[in-house]
Amino acid sequence: MLEYKVVESSLVTDEELERIINTWVAIGWHLEGIQFAMREASKRPAMAFVLFTRRGPDTPPDGGEGATP
Repeated sequence: MLEYKVVESSLVTDEELERIINTWVAIGWHLEGIQFAMREASKRPAMAFVLFTRRGPDTPPDGGEGATP
């Protein structure tokens, strides 16, 4: 079973996104992607949602792939 983590940031700079990614990857989470919320009046994002996953404690090492029911 996968666990999911969403980190929300209203400070959307390269330095802040790098800090978030490096912090969570260092403790075992895998980066899945980043979603941005845009402002109507600006080309810069208003917020970023950084998405991570990790294998839960009950997940087999192969991720359950190929397991027969």
